[in-house]
Amino acid sequence: MVVKDSWDNGDTRFGVLLEPFVHQVGGHVSMMKYDEHTICKPLISQEQRFYESLPLAMKQFTPQYKGIVTVHLLKDNRGHFSLVASPLSDNHGPYDISPESSMMLLQKLQKNGSGHNSDLPLVQWKHTQLTKSLKESCPGKTLLRTEIHVSSFMEDTNGNQTEKKSCNPWRLRCHKEHLTRMYSEYQENKMHRFLLLENVVSKYKYPCILDLKMGTRQHGDDASEEKKARHIKKCEQSTSASLGVRICGMQVYQADSNLFLCKDKYYGRKLSIDGFRQALYQFLHNGLQLRTDLLEPILFQLKDLLSVIKNQSSYRFYSSSLLIIYDGQMPPERTTGSHHLQKTNCSSPEGLFKVDIRMIDFAHTTYKGSRYNHTIYDGPDHGYIFGLENLIQILQDISEVK
Repeated sequence: MVVKDSWDNGDTRFGVLLEPFVHQVGGHVSMMKYDEHTICKPLISQEQRFYESLPLAMKQFTPQYKGIVTVHLLKDNRGHFSLVASPLSDNHGPYDISPESSMMLLQKLQKNGSGHNSDLPLVQWKHTQLTKSLKESCPGKTLLRTEIHVSSFMEDTNGNQTEKKSCNPWRLRCHKEHLTRMYSEYQENKMHRFLLLENVVSKYKYPCILDLKMGTRQHGDDASEEKKARHIKKCEQSTSASLGVRICGMQVYQADSNLFLCKDKYYGRKLSIDGFRQALYQFLHNGLQLRTDLLEPILFQLKDLLSVIKNQSSYRFYSSSLLIIYDGQMPPERTTGSHHLQKTNCSSPEGLFKVDIRMIDFAHTTYKGSRYNHTIYDGPDHGYIFGLENLIQILQDISEVK
């Protein structure tokens, strides 16, 4: 949504009214939608430098870096808050957000929840809905209905559906926390820098997304002793230590019910090795059948990525994630009622483009030549390699018994 800025007696410029990115399944920073093919996130200098110096071999496995914008937290005359992005060089001042523009976004967001309390300011409404959602929902399990306004069903501890949402619940939680934090910590109209990145799910109708935290170590070199100890404990108590990978979030389309099944990071932390295997199987199952047509292209790209990572000497991808993405919509010739899918040549364009493998979140990545590195490491990231090799092996096991 474009909004107009009037400045200096008629000088008219435009900004982009940001919306929450509805397919965020993991992470703690809210991702925002800039346009259909672009998302944005708060800028962290270490991550920006990584994208700007990205090795050529890694580009196919990362979102395209599109630059930087400034973002303002603005309030209209009705008290509704919005995030508006403008070009980096645009430092003139506040945008003139019409009540109509702000209300359009507010109404969109309120359709994501119960629709009640529509007179509350945006930040207050979000906090109210978040509190209710967390109290009533069962951690780690949600059903998301795929409609024009995608609806979800939260479940309580007894498996009863409690509240309807129209997005992945984890995205809603992140956005609420982020917007409330910006409102409480930053002055209105203060500029914040955001990274612009490729929206890697824009080409999919029903994007099925698996967010995997990779490696045996998650803390950066600059972590405090308290934070270091906390992350080490999380790794030791999860499959990060035993497999070098753990689930941070997931949404998978269920063709039998026209729903997305969603899992969050708390679910992933509790999984045993066998539970992790079952979760991978579930990610590839659409409620009617295992998507066996996806296994070869996923394995093909993971093995390609493994080869690339092995050649990245000095790189340590601490706390980064790996996304596995595919479309829940079956190709026309492979209907959901068929239990025998055609085998796809994974090296063909059809095979490669039906799945995406992308590395994300590089705020704690270090490498030789980085101005932020505290230690220069020799060789590749063996913790990341360990996780990739185990992930590949488990998927191969699933493929062999399909």
